[in-house]
Amino acid sequence: MTNVSTYPLRLPRSVKAAVEKIAKEEGISVNQFVATAVAEKLAAMNSVAFFEERRNRADFAAFRRLMRRKGGVPPHPGDERA
Repeated sequence: MTNVSTYPLRLPRSVKAAVEKIAKEEGISVNQFVATAVAEKLAAMNSVAFFEERRNRADFAAFRRLMRRKGGVPPHPGDERA
């Protein structure tokens, strides 16, 4: 790994034991498990921020007008399964 930083991490014994068990079952190190878990949490938080920012820019009045418009084509048979 390049560009690596270390961080002393304190975990409750029960959490550490659970992490060790799962990491062993997965065939990875505790460090890799923790690094992956942190990366997944960051991705989830970034996704929330992404959609919140988009929501804040939304024009709900325009959306309602679009949804109420006349015309268009009715769904084709089978579209309900898509």
